[in-house]
Amino acid sequence: MGIYPDEVTTFAAVVLYGAPVAVAVLSYLLGCINGAIATSHIFYHDDVRRHGSGNAGLTNFYRTYGAKYALGVILLDMGKTAAACLIGGVILRYLAGDWQLGVLLGGLGCELGHMFPVFFGFKGGKGILSGGTLVWLLDWRVALISWGLFILLWLLTKYVSLGSLAAAVSMPVSTWIFCGHSGLYTVLAAVIAGLVVWCHRGNIRRLLRGEEQKFRWHTGPDHEK
Repeated sequence: MGIYPDEVTTFAAVVLYGAPVAVAVLSYLLGCINGAIATSHIFYHDDVRRHGSGNAGLTNFYRTYGAKYALGVILLDMGKTAAACLIGGVILRYLAGDWQLGVLLGGLGCELGHMFPVFFGFKGGKGILSGGTLVWLLDWRVALISWGLFILLWLLTKYVSLGSLAAAVSMPVSTWIFCGHSGLYTVLAAVIAGLVVWCHRGNIRRLLRGEEQKFRWHTGPDHEK
């Protein structure tokens, strides 16, 4: 029995259109591996979400437990995002010749998993480490702008949230400028940025009221002091 052209076309369409969905689902599941939650469970037999802001991210982990195991959070969150973006990039480049689309889809799925993890009651982090990893795999110029704004505002104001918001908001603009003026890329970048801003809505309210907590260096766990 031979394979007819219509069957080949149908199979190719299923693969081509199913691949982005598969990338998004796999990336979401990778994103659900939350570095702050996992590290607090492993080393402190605790849940970082019970302390401070209740956020499952690096800043709240550091404020709660200090610097001792913060590297574990960084490695897990950046590692899972790199894996998601690389998987997306490789698959979409192979099937459609589009590395950057794959990176954005993988990054978006990972961000959703990080922010709304199915394994942890959909209560996760705010996506800054994940987003900060994504941009390096997307385009180094986008990464330099995002990281540059974050570091500059963080150092000038000591507000991690302000630097994070500026980095997120810059991403769609720099994506449009440096990634071929693609409307699709820009929309995906805007969705990612919008999710980050949404997760920081409490920080925005505190910034406007002058009540946001500034970053400070320390090494010991706050909850033991």
